[in-house]
Order: sequence, then structure tokens, then C-alpha cells
Amino acid sequence: MTHEMQSFPPGGLALVIGASGGIGQAMRQELETSGGFEQVLGLSRSADDLDLTDEASIARAAAAVAATGRAVRLVVVATGLLHDGTMQPEKSWRQLDYDGLARSFAVNAIGPALVGKHFLPLLPREGKAVFAALSAKVGSIGDNHLGGWYGYRAAKAALNQLVHTASIELRRTRPDAICVTLHPGTVATSLSAPFGAAGHEPVEPAAAARRLLGIIDELRPIQSGLLLDHTGLPLPW
Repeated sequence: MTHEMQSFPPGGLALVIGASGGIGQAMRQELETSGGFEQVLGLSRSADDLDLTDEASIARAAAAVAATGRAVRLVVVATGLLHDGTMQPEKSWRQLDYDGLARSFAVNAIGPALVGKHFLPLLPREGKAVFAALSAKVGSIGDNHLGGWYGYRAAKAALNQLVHTASIELRRTRPDAICVTLHPGTVATSLSAPFGAAGHEPVEPAAAARRLLGIIDELRPIQSGLLLDHTGLPLPW
């Protein structure tokens, strides 16, 4: 059953960046049927040439969204890079590689931060608005007991700090707005598929999207700046 978004002011626009990915696509679909927004947009590299490693493409996307004239009430950054054909998560420091680390930071931390640079100014100055970036529990330094996955862990930790810092600046001009990072849990997507469930049964993207939107719907300004898990509870830094 779709989660009905009820805490946002009526009308407005919701945006999912990374809408071609498993979670991003599911979140866009759930938002379209939630009835909480006048317009729902999804942007991705494959469909819209929005490349997180190209700031000019992010700026063009922000300008296009601003041109709709609608209040931007929700921005979800549903992107992430753990592995691809040439890059795998490191099991040891012996596998650390400059290009791999730089690429992980570019996609997992720097890209979402630049999305914030161009989209946070579009949030209304009054009424609830949310900027949420998908992070990961493995980005928690305090919860790291297994080691490994150096680049992904470090980049997600950097993302958490970047979003936390942005939340402090955001509340100065938009006290009703909320800026958070969210851990979606183990989701049955191409990102997590090669590595198994690590003791947790993966959920389908649609179910993950519903529970994330449930958390977003319940967010209040006092929670701005936090890293939250898929139950809505804070995770340690």
C-alpha cells in the first residue's frame, strides 16, 4: 500500500535524483501515487544527462526545476556507487587505489553535496521542505566493527558530514526545512546483489521506498542534520 504523504503543505513539487536506480525509481513511483505533491519529477544520468560528476549538469537541472514555478518541497538524492565493472569494495588496505577512492568520493559525497548547493536554495522559506540523501549504515564510524569497504565507508561518512553541515546553514533562512541522510537498509538492488544480505533479508525496492517515505513524512525540523536508519532512529556518526 502506498504511503500517503500528509505532512507537507498542499501542492508543491517532489524530485528524485537517481530515478533510474532501484530505490530511486521506486521512490518516484510511490511519490506519484501518494497524492502529496502537485508534481513529481525524476532525474537521472541515463535519461536526463544529470551527471553527479558534472556540476554544470546539476546547475542546468536546478534551473529547469526552478522554471516550473512550483515550490520545491522534497528533494531525494537516491544515488550511490559501491561497485561496477572495474571497481569493487576493498577488503584490505592492500587494495586501496587512488582512482577508486576518488571515484567513490565523487559519486557518493561530492555529487550529492553539489546537488545541495544548487537545490537547497530552491526550498521555500516557510513550511515543511525536506532534502534527503541516501547514505549507508556502513558510513557510520561508530558502528564500524568489521572493517573493509574503505572507499564506500569513507565517502558515505563524508556525505553525512556534508549534509549535517548544510543543515546548520539551512536552518538560518529556512527554519521549517529539514536536511538529513537516510540508511535504506538492505535492499534488493544491483548495488547490494553481489554481496548477499549480510545476515539481513533484503527488501524489495518498493517496500524500501514506502518505509523511507514514511520516515520523511514524519520528519520534524528538530531532526535536521541527523543520519537516520530505515526505522527512523538516529545512527551514530
